[in-house]
Amino acid sequence: MSALVLIAGIFGAAGVGLSALAAHAGGADLNPASLMLLVHAPALLALGLAPASKTMRTGGLVLAAGVLLFAGDLAARHFLEHKLFPMAAPTGGIAMMIGWLIVGLSALVRR
Repeated sequence: MSALVLIAGIFGAAGVGLSALAAHAGGADLNPASLMLLVHAPALLALGLAPASKTMRTGGLVLAAGVLLFAGDLAARHFLEHKLFPMAAPTGGIAMMIGWLIVGLSALVRR
């Protein structure tokens, strides 16, 4: 089993949980966190199931790390009332963009 499939499952479950908490317990920070988790879970699932190059899988892992940083920082703000570290959410956002670019560039890399 691909690590990306496992990550996709965890992200999907966490996204649903955070979305429910945002709806029932409030918390503006939880909405974008749950959105990033739920949007990227199917993408990571597809990357994990597809016959992919090393470049594509690397892009998927960078993407997953970015989502984890972004959503984790927003969840920490809500539950712990402090950030993971300064600039954690923006760093996660940049990592997501880099991950998507690596996934896209993998189309140009020969296997």
